[in-house]
Amino acid sequence: MIILGIDPGLQKTGWGLIESEGHALQFIGCGLIKTNPAEGLAQRLSALHRGLAKVMEQGVPDMAAVEETFVNRNPASALKLGQARGVCLTVPALYDIPVAEYAANKIKKSIVGAGHADKAQMGMMVRTLLPTCGAIGEDEADALAVAITHAHYGSSVSYKLGVNS
Repeated sequence: MIILGIDPGLQKTGWGLIESEGHALQFIGCGLIKTNPAEGLAQRLSALHRGLAKVMEQGVPDMAAVEETFVNRNPASALKLGQARGVCLTVPALYDIPVAEYAANKIKKSIVGAGHADKAQMGMMVRTLLPTCGAIGEDEADALAVAITHAHYGSSVSYKLGVNS
């Protein structure tokens, strides 16, 4: 099963593709979709949509998983992140790909074993689990961590998604 992990953001959205077969994980690819902060919100969301659509067309995943948003102190930032996250949920759905969501603490616990791991710990463990990914940034590592988490827990959420796996 090919899994697309997405770490949503309005400025930068990380994505990562892995293949999961039994307990074996294989790195396929990862990247970053950046939007131009000088553009309006609609243009930035459109750029995010186009970038994710390009990933979908190139990678052809069987499943997608998106990190849930944590509560932000700044309501305006939280709203913008929520809109970007909406795009991240919608694009795979437009390709008839089931989409799962995972809380940040669950992802961290799945990868590191502790729900409050820092970015450095997450990156190190992702590189350990997927040694062929090479040097990757934090957003790509986070996206790959979302995909790995889905590889671990995907069978338990597939019923909710109506997927026959």
